[in-house]
Amino acid sequence: MLKRLSKIIGLMGALTASSAWAAADYWQMNMYKGVTPLSKDMYDLHMIAIVICAIIGVVVFGVMIYSLIHHRKSRGYTPATFHDNTRLEIVWTIIPFLILIGLAIPATKVLINLENSDDSDVTIKITGYQWKWQYQYLDEGISYFSNLSTPFDEIENKRTKEQWYLLQVDKPLVVPVHKKIRFLVTSNDVIHSWWVPELGVKRDAIPGFMHEAWARIEKPGTYRGQCAELCGVNHAYMPIVVNAVTEEEYDKWVGEQEKVVDKYATATQQQMAPKVLSRADLMTQGKTKYEQICAACHKADGKGMPPVYPALKGSSVAVGHPIDRHIDIILNGVPGTAMQAFKDQLTDEEIAAITTYERNAWENNTNDEVQPADVAKVRNSEVPPPKMVNKAQAGGLR
Repeated sequence: MLKRLSKIIGLMGALTASSAWAAADYWQMNMYKGVTPLSKDMYDLHMIAIVICAIIGVVVFGVMIYSLIHHRKSRGYTPATFHDNTRLEIVWTIIPFLILIGLAIPATKVLINLENSDDSDVTIKITGYQWKWQYQYLDEGISYFSNLSTPFDEIENKRTKEQWYLLQVDKPLVVPVHKKIRFLVTSNDVIHSWWVPELGVKRDAIPGFMHEAWARIEKPGTYRGQCAELCGVNHAYMPIVVNAVTEEEYDKWVGEQEKVVDKYATATQQQMAPKVLSRADLMTQGKTKYEQICAACHKADGKGMPPVYPALKGSSVAVGHPIDRHIDIILNGVPGTAMQAFKDQLTDEEIAAITTYERNAWENNTNDEVQPADVAKVRNSEVPPPKMVNKAQAGGLR
């Protein structure tokens, strides 16, 4: 009997182990071991718990299956008649208690280490927006937005999807290896979650709250993640890309970045020396920026997803007058709607290009050209721009 039981348990253990390793190596069903000491500690703790659970499962189900097969009534077995066994009950109470204590000790060490973001070398504030991330290097004065860069032709199945479908961004987060990176995670609108599995970091981004996390990346490379909290219709369009580089490469990258400048000083400089762009440049840049920032809601063809995300094709926003109102909507958003303000996210040149593109794409054909100086004028104006023309003035369009 014992030999048969040991064979059954051994077979089940082999099947369990082989399945687990197959999942980890080929199907990516297991946790990532990661590239930070913290992620490796969490992986080891996870594997210890999995092994203990697997052993318990094999023993319990092995005995149960053996008993069901070899002690069935048809073979003449009769049930035992006993009520209790104090010694056995003490044993099966102490063993689980010791197992839990054995798991609690390393788990407590990992949790304490997880919360210890002291003595960091780099501090980065991460702010979630619908549907992008803002990265602010608090010590270096660098700030930028990271947007999905997957071509909309792939999203709309007009071309073959590339390897990193929905996991590409225009500006990745750049950090140095072998340095302690402190992350301060929050949100500007709804709840998001900044999650990069290989860094062992997952923190909810909640408006009005600042959550801390940290990582010390040991290996240069590109590590990808996603927003892990359902945050709206375009939740899938919030990828995260982290480029871990050597300290020398990081210092070079920091030196190449433009420092954060007061928005009013920037607008003043643009007014003093406004840049004039050709229509072709405005349309080209506008199309690129529209697809990166606006198309997620208003769609690449301008038809939107009414009523929450209205169409721009043939709409009074893009076809009607005055142009200043169109610019104001992009700058300041529309309170009480899903249209957020972009005045702190886009430059005057980018807003001018987007406005020009929206007013001339999809057969809108207004022939309007908006220059950065026009945007700077609206940005700095204390007088609200005129309201939108009504449907009759816009030719009966939306």
